[in-house]
Amino acid sequence: MRIEREGAAAFAALDVGIAFDLRPEAPPRDGPDDLLEEYDSKATVDAVARALRVLGHRPRLLGGGRAFLEALLRAPPDLVFNMAEGWGTRSREAHVPAACEMLGVPYTHSDPLTLATTLHKATAKRIVAAAGLPTPAFEVWKEVLESTALRFPVIAKPVAEGSGMGVRSGARIDDPAALREEVQRLLDGYRQPVLVEEFCPGAELTVGVAGTGREARLLGVMEVRPKAGSLSDFVYSVDVKRRGFDAVEYLVPPCLEDETVASAASVAVGAHRVLECRDISRVDLRLDAAGRPLFLEINPLPGMTPGWGDVVLVAERSGTTYEELIGLIVESARARAGV
Repeated sequence: MRIEREGAAAFAALDVGIAFDLRPEAPPRDGPDDLLEEYDSKATVDAVARALRVLGHRPRLLGGGRAFLEALLRAPPDLVFNMAEGWGTRSREAHVPAACEMLGVPYTHSDPLTLATTLHKATAKRIVAAAGLPTPAFEVWKEVLESTALRFPVIAKPVAEGSGMGVRSGARIDDPAALREEVQRLLDGYRQPVLVEEFCPGAELTVGVAGTGREARLLGVMEVRPKAGSLSDFVYSVDVKRRGFDAVEYLVPPCLEDETVASAASVAVGAHRVLECRDISRVDLRLDAAGRPLFLEINPLPGMTPGWGDVVLVAERSGTTYEELIGLIVESARARAGV
């Protein structure tokens, strides 16, 4: 089937199956209140489906886990639009693309190796650093240690989570005793090692990158600026992310020198390529005391909530509509897969 759109080339409509994991309505009974922070709402899934319909495709909801596998075996789509975070392991984000590869079904977003690598922040940072891209000095604590070689202040976070999980508003740590206390809290709450890294006191930046390999290109650079308090104390924590526009300003372009913004873009696109991300990613950076943008982490499955998700805000405020953003992801994937 061929669809004609004004101002766009004709393209073949696809049967697109959306893979996703919904956030349970009830909060977790045990553990921190942000354990489900990664998972999507039905409203976000429906928004992606609407965008796909606007683009002329035929979306259907596949879900995640066993339901996804059963749907994939019963009636494989032309393309899977992967939003699934997975459950239970540090390789959880790799579950859906691994199943797709095993069954020969094309899919959007990065492959299992990249998704597993990037969810583990320390592994991603080691690869980025080996490629010559700047990242703060860090350590991985599997237990509470007596001392650190890092310079204070530092920040601590679970090594294999996203969406600010475990990072609370008081996460900037100034002394060894407070660090030991925070690491113990994270070890107890998240049952995984803790990444401890030197804190950067400059502007918080998030960068959208679209495409794959040499075709990867910048979507835009956004500064996340606190509405209250000192920038040198600001942490883009889960508490701040939940408050969104009430707590921060999202500035596109950033209120920074052009040279600094260009350097941030170069680091972000470089990290996307070095980590072999595909179709889309969101790269988080922070300026150090000298004003240099340093790589913090990368999310190859960025949140797609309209008007709220960071990569969506970057795109929209850089002139790319929500439907166009979904279209960029789909077209990048179909070009790779030849569908």
